[in-house]
Amino acid sequence: MLRRGHKLGIHQFWTPCKKSLLLASLEPLQPLHNLTGSCSRSPFSMSTSDRTPETGHYDTSHSIAVRTFHHTHGLLPPAVEDHDVQLRRCLKQLSQKQKDIDKYLYLSGLRNTNVHLFYRLVTKHIKEIAPLIYTPTVGDACLQWSHNYVQPEGLYLSYSDKGHVASILQNWPQQVEITVITDGSRILGLGDLGINGMGIPVGKLALYIGCAGIRPEATLPLMLDLGTGNKELRDDPLYMGSRREKVSAQEEQEFMDEVMIALNEKWPGIVVQFEDFKNPFPALERYQEKYTCFNDDIQGTGAVVLAGIINAVKKSGVPVKGQRAVFMGAGSAGVGVAKQIVQFFIQEGLTERQAQECFWLVDTKGLVTNDRGDKLAEHKIYFSRNDNGGKQYKTLAEVVDHVKPTILMGLSTIGGVFSPEILTKMGEWNDRPIIFPLSNPSANSECTFEDAVKYTKGRALFASGSPFNPVEFEGKLLQPGQGNNMYVFPGIGLGTILSKATIITQSMIYASANALSTALNPSETSQDWLYPEIARIRDVSVIVAMGVIRAAQEAGVDREMTIKGMEDGELEQWVRGKMYDPHGETEKVEQEVRSLIEDLGGKVGSKESHL
Repeated sequence: MLRRGHKLGIHQFWTPCKKSLLLASLEPLQPLHNLTGSCSRSPFSMSTSDRTPETGHYDTSHSIAVRTFHHTHGLLPPAVEDHDVQLRRCLKQLSQKQKDIDKYLYLSGLRNTNVHLFYRLVTKHIKEIAPLIYTPTVGDACLQWSHNYVQPEGLYLSYSDKGHVASILQNWPQQVEITVITDGSRILGLGDLGINGMGIPVGKLALYIGCAGIRPEATLPLMLDLGTGNKELRDDPLYMGSRREKVSAQEEQEFMDEVMIALNEKWPGIVVQFEDFKNPFPALERYQEKYTCFNDDIQGTGAVVLAGIINAVKKSGVPVKGQRAVFMGAGSAGVGVAKQIVQFFIQEGLTERQAQECFWLVDTKGLVTNDRGDKLAEHKIYFSRNDNGGKQYKTLAEVVDHVKPTILMGLSTIGGVFSPEILTKMGEWNDRPIIFPLSNPSANSECTFEDAVKYTKGRALFASGSPFNPVEFEGKLLQPGQGNNMYVFPGIGLGTILSKATIITQSMIYASANALSTALNPSETSQDWLYPEIARIRDVSVIVAMGVIRAAQEAGVDREMTIKGMEDGELEQWVRGKMYDPHGETEKVEQEVRSLIEDLGGKVGSKESHL
């Protein structure tokens, strides 16, 4: 349904032999030797490859005729079930699993055996299922990946494959529109997990499909096996990656060059999302002006946080020129988030220098300053302070007392670093303090929602990276915001694919954040929510995708000419029409088979009752 990797309809591979098989099922008393048609051999002399069903064909909602076409008649129990019955069974089976990792493994098995049922479950119960197929459960899945391995779920490219990447890509059978790539060198807050990090691309793409309707077969989870610095993994007899030290930065760059060239030669214009690289900046800087790519850790995180900040700043009553933001965490994600907010402050009327001066970044050595005495990483220099008068602030508490921030942002993975004392002061200095503890998983969150509510007396404008439960305060049930990247990256991918963008510009990333900030409905806005209800994620992804498309058009990087003149209403309908809908897949295939039976006319007769 999208521009590349469109799934073939039945009409596109319906052969005379398969027509004969369908006729055989519809007229079961007719001897096989009486079957007519242009098939020159018995249907049962077809090769195994001709008759092997695909995973999506083992669906108990399919009618007898569809099962016959897919060669699954007799391989499934005879009942033809509706979707609600299927989902009830799935939920019951899930409820019988005590551990989240066991639920993850069950869902992985479902995805690999009945893809449309899996995505019906995801889209119908996204709030409950998303934490099981991605964060936080995917962290445990990655830690145990080699131990729990059952079947292929993506493509692995090892450094030993250098010089042969293009030929290995030929082994992937589908037309691909989007890939998520990682080298496993910095998985969530868990460090270097080598090829065990494959759970990240697999989980991420499941959200692209479930949240934004990119077709399953158009996605490619891709793991780069460049070695690992994790000796424990190299010594693990069950570890499935190469047992070598991580390659050098130069070797990695040369390999990445080959990978990017090969991907774009096989699938021109493929959207490449980089994920969980220890140093994500080199690849983004090297390829973002040449290929259609982005880094979700830097740009996606920045965009989703920016959307929350846009709404929080409005609710705080403090204009952007009066905002003072302290960031605990000055890594790639922290700097990426801060730069996105700088762009927002500039849009609101500040100069770039004025916007920069609204930020104080803190790392493990304290406030990032020009005269701290250590060599700063390149990405930290942009926000390094020169107004500290020679004094060094070595702890977050010291920086907070010095700055008296209006915004407190956490991307440090240090659980509980936003202490009760710091939170209390945030409540004393601000009517509506903005507190965003964004680290994952929950144990690494800089504070809990309960503590933020308690110590600011219910006035915090709060968003976290991990999910927290609602908290009752003074008789009112307060809902925590969650700055989850799934609010933006699916829409960024969808909008990029549909607009046929040649590159992903910074304006497209900013547009995704701005679009997300407008996606709240009146009820959500009245309750001081910073993000929409996650159950509406597909509607939100449409809004984000439209923002991305419009930004691509304004930047002149789009190639989809048919939508250039569309009004917003027409564009929305067009976008929705391009999205994969797992709930409509059964009816779609049933309709195609009905059409074929009608084409066959009198050969079918009254046997249409099989439908």
